[in-house]
Amino acid sequence: MSQAIAATSETDAGTVLGIVAKHEGAHGALIAALEDVQATYGYLPEAALRLVAERMDTSLVDVYGVATFYRAFTLKPRGRHVISCCLGTACHVRGAAGVVEEFQRQLGVEPGETTEDGEFTLETVNCLGACALGPIVMVDGEYFSKVATTGVSDIIEAARADESQPNEQVA
Repeated sequence: MSQAIAATSETDAGTVLGIVAKHEGAHGALIAALEDVQATYGYLPEAALRLVAERMDTSLVDVYGVATFYRAFTLKPRGRHVISCCLGTACHVRGAAGVVEEFQRQLGVEPGETTEDGEFTLETVNCLGACALGPIVMVDGEYFSKVATTGVSDIIEAARADESQPNEQVA
């Protein structure tokens, strides 16, 4: 048994091997396999990366290089809900730093961290591509525009309830 397989449970190894087999020989196979691994586990566990490297006959350094180059990948478990706050120039001049501070205060975490209950991960990004509507916050792929500190609790509650609210109600 290989080191990579020994490092995972049998169920996990089978899952990862199935993912690798699905993408074997395809153009962009490594990225596609990593996307599927992350979709399965919510992040890229080290044991899974070792197994992907071994089965795809790629060095572990190359696999980590891809996993750390693309912002879409994470090596740490994320919360059930990911809150991304834009700190780009347009959002910054409209008070985004205060919005981030309010999320930090209410969630009790710093950017890049996950709440103890595993419910929320808070992150900051350089741009979410909606500069005219800043400050912008994205939660699980849903954009909230013109967010004020007073709207932070509404955004958190909407995520907890898994509700989709129009931006106008949250800002």
